Order: sequence, then C-alpha cells, then structure tokens
Amino acid sequence: MNRVFLIGNLTKDPEVSVVSNDLTNCKFSIAVTRRYGAKETDYFSVICWRGMAENCGKYLRKGSKVGICGSIQNKNYETSDGVKRYSVEIVADEVQFLSSRNDSDVNELPEVNSAPGVKAAKISDLKPVEGDEDLPF
Repeated sequence: MNRVFLIGNLTKDPEVSVVSNDLTNCKFSIAVTRRYGAKETDYFSVICWRGMAENCGKYLRKGSKVGICGSIQNKNYETSDGVKRYSVEIVADEVQFLSSRNDSDVNELPEVNSAPGVKAAKISDLKPVEGDEDLPF
C-alpha cells in the first residue's frame, strides 16, 4: 500500500503547465511541521493533474494551508552532465483547501460560483437553520 496524508503550507506559488494532449498539471511544494520532538519542518514536492491542477493553480498561493492525500513516487534520472539524480514527489489524488495565511479576513467566504454583483458573506453573519428535525438526514 502506498498512501500518504499531509497537511502543510505552500512554500511558493504553484506552477501550472500543459503537457502533451492538453493535459494540465500543477506542481508546488509544502512545508509540514513534525508534531513531536524538535518541531522540525519537512518539505515535500507535490504534483496534481487535470481539473484539480487547474483549481490549485487558480486558488492556491504561497502560504496557503492544504491537506494532501496521494501516493509517493520515486524518480531517477541522469542530468546532461552525467550526474545521477533521485527525487521523491507526492502525486496528489485529493487536495483540500484548508486556509490561507495571506487572507486578510479568514471569515470571508470565497466568491466562487457566486452570481454577478452578489457580495460574499462573512461566516460570523450566517445564522443556524431552525427546525431541522424535518430534514431527512
């Protein structure tokens, strides 16, 4: 089984590119602080594909907090001067946008899929639904 789950912050803006057959990919790196011990930080290269890559390139920025679910992929290659290189990257199956350090107001909801002219609401302005006992779930 090859499965990895990570939560961390982007170390720089993501890089989106289109490869053969109009296939989009997005590469970025995340910093993950260890929970125990000396509070050291590990850095991981992440790649995602297709629609997820387009969304990551559109909405993520340096400092954004993300949750990654994917697998580890090892790569071996040789440079033009004959030096053998080894790299490890995370191939993301899922990328969860958790928050962004760069947001000026973390209570502001993003204006994704909102109608033109409709302002985003603040989380603190939302009211709970009354009478939810009639809901089927």
